[in-house]
Amino acid sequence: MRKPRSTLITTAGVAFAAVMGLMLPLTGPFAGRAEAAPTGIRVSDGRVVEANGNDFVMRGVNHAHAWYPDRTGSIADIAAKGANTVRVVLSSGDRWTRTTASEVSALVGQCKANKVICVLEVHDTTGYGEDGAATTLDRAADYWISVQDALRGQEDYVVVNIGNEPFGNNNHGEWTNATKNAIGKLRGAGFAHALMVDAPNWGQDWSGTMRDNAASVFASDPDRNTVFSVHMYGVYDTATEVRDYLNHFVGNGLPVVVGEFGDRHSDGNPDEDAIMATAQSLGIGYLGWSWSGNGGGVEYLDMVNGFDANSLTAWGDRIFNGRDGIAATSKTATVYGGGGGPGTGTGTAPNGYPYCVDGGSSDPDGDGWGWENSRSCVVPDGPADG
Repeated sequence: MRKPRSTLITTAGVAFAAVMGLMLPLTGPFAGRAEAAPTGIRVSDGRVVEANGNDFVMRGVNHAHAWYPDRTGSIADIAAKGANTVRVVLSSGDRWTRTTASEVSALVGQCKANKVICVLEVHDTTGYGEDGAATTLDRAADYWISVQDALRGQEDYVVVNIGNEPFGNNNHGEWTNATKNAIGKLRGAGFAHALMVDAPNWGQDWSGTMRDNAASVFASDPDRNTVFSVHMYGVYDTATEVRDYLNHFVGNGLPVVVGEFGDRHSDGNPDEDAIMATAQSLGIGYLGWSWSGNGGGVEYLDMVNGFDANSLTAWGDRIFNGRDGIAATSKTATVYGGGGGPGTGTGTAPNGYPYCVDGGSSDPDGDGWGWENSRSCVVPDGPADG
């Protein structure tokens, strides 16, 4: 997402009329896969998995920490809605106030305390080459190296999203080499984390640049541990476009997530139903934009009003509680003790809440929700366990 000239957040509202055209297949067969060492979140056979090999399917939202650093309770609020992942906006200091190493450490601590995976991203790269205030992926890599001590040993809990929407529309051909170089720089500095790379064209990849070069970028990572992220707004206004794009990656054994999307937008009307349904059917992650704080005419992208977790917007209700939504499909990472199942009385339900140990006795009104240990729990095999 872009940051507007005002103090509020907006999105990359670039018009993309008739730019999708034919979605061409990835160039050449995917080859040369070498698995990363089993440390932390990683890629295995084109899937995002945890260190134990279990699939990890991201279900979460974006939170604009860099512009709202005082909203320290947002990660806990997002987790309480059932998300298993929070994508957190940071700044390298090139455009906005630098997110310090101590802040990074605190954010990781908040993610761990609330049992969500942190996807940390540098936002200063947004629209480089088209937005004169944006910085390079190389500068973003320098930032990650400068805060490396805060991330060392956190590979089970953190994905490093090198730079948000790192190229605009008029220089997207530079994306491939710049991305390879940034990956190489971080691996050379000793980063063992799963890395995430955003598409060019303000994240939407209407040019197919990331799609066509993803295999070579993946092969350039000596750890073979890079995940590709597409942002789906007005370019993806039909189910066909959504399915074609995501199936290209899955069909070629390449890991992909939808790192941002909304239910409407200034550059067109994204098909959020298709985005969520396709992600669910393919078993790939999605992260909606955004928890709260949007402005500049796109306030409708707020999931809650004024950072109030008890005041869901229509978009918030859709992504959390609707069909193929977070509450119905999110599973807590097994590193936090997730992976229990219905009838076991242990582990985590699909919506991210713990199962009730005492079953139906904790649920006097019979709605499938109980109350144990001062928090909500799900009655195994009850109405809320789906």
